[in-house]
Amino acid sequence: MNFIEIISEKYATLSRSEKKVAQVIISEPQKAIHTSIAALAKQAGVSEPSVHRFCQKVNTKGFPDFKLRLAQSLGKGINASALEINENDSAESYTKKIFDASISTLSEAKKNMDVQVIQRCVDALSCARRITFCGLGNSAAVAHDMMNKFVRFNMPCNYFEDPIMMLMNASNCGIEDVFVMISKSGRTRGVVETAKLAQAHRATVIGITSNDTPLAENCNLVLSMKLPLETDIYMPISSRLAQLALADVLATGFILRKGPHFIERLRATAESIRENNLLVNTKPRAESKTQNTDKNEDKVASWPRRWRS
Repeated sequence: MNFIEIISEKYATLSRSEKKVAQVIISEPQKAIHTSIAALAKQAGVSEPSVHRFCQKVNTKGFPDFKLRLAQSLGKGINASALEINENDSAESYTKKIFDASISTLSEAKKNMDVQVIQRCVDALSCARRITFCGLGNSAAVAHDMMNKFVRFNMPCNYFEDPIMMLMNASNCGIEDVFVMISKSGRTRGVVETAKLAQAHRATVIGITSNDTPLAENCNLVLSMKLPLETDIYMPISSRLAQLALADVLATGFILRKGPHFIERLRATAESIRENNLLVNTKPRAESKTQNTDKNEDKVASWPRRWRS
C-alpha cells in the first residue's frame, strides 16, 4: 500500500482542518514534496500546527519525515489519483492511464501474494473430485476463464454466475469438492451464501477476494488481493487482470503438481488442437466450394428420378 492510500484510509479519522491538508496533498502529491509547511498551510487554509498534527496522524514524526515518506512512495509506484479518467481526457491520455493502472495493479497484487497459501490452494485443487468456479458481475468472466483452463486438464469442473445455480450445486457437494469463489468486494450475497453452504457440506472453499470480508470469513483458504477501488467512469478492468493472472498461477501450479506425464499429455493435446486449426484455416475457399458442389451433385444423382425435377 503506497502512502497516498494510507492517507485515504485515515481520512475519516482526521479533523476538519486535517482533512483540508489531506485533500491538497492527494490532489497534488508531487507539488507537496517540494513545498514548505507554511506554503502548504496557506494553500489548505489552515494553521501550521494543523499541518504538523496531520503529519503525526499519518504515522510520521513531522513535516520533513512526511515529505520523505511521500517522495519514497511516489518514487516506487504510480500515483493513483493521477490515473482517474476525466471527461476531457484525450485518446492518448486515457490509453496511458488505463495501461498504467493495469501495470500498477498487477505489481501491487504480486507484492501481496502469499506463496504458502497459493501452494495449499494448488494442493486442494489437485486432490479435488470436482471443481466449481463461482462469480457474479465482472468476476463471472474470471470464473468462466478458470473453468476453460481446467477443462483442458480433463478435470471435472463447472462454473456458475447465477446465485440460484450456485446454491443448488453447493447443496449437492461433498468433502471431495472444491469451490473457488471470486469476488473483489467479498460482500456479494449470492457468493457469500454459496460459500457458507459449501462449507456446511464439508467442501473446501477457496476465496479470491479481500481479507476481513464476509466471503473471506466463510472460506477455508483466502487468496487476498489488496486492490485499489475503481471508479464508475469507465469499466473496471484492473482488478480483473489481477484475478486472471492469479488464475494462471493456480493453473500452472496444478499442471506442475501433476508431474511430467501429465505435462506430456497436455502438450500432445495442445499440438492436436493446433494441427486441427491449421487444417481448417489453410483450406482454400474455392476448393471447399467445389467439393461441396460435387457432393451435392452426387447426392442428387442417388435420388429416385421423380425427386430430381
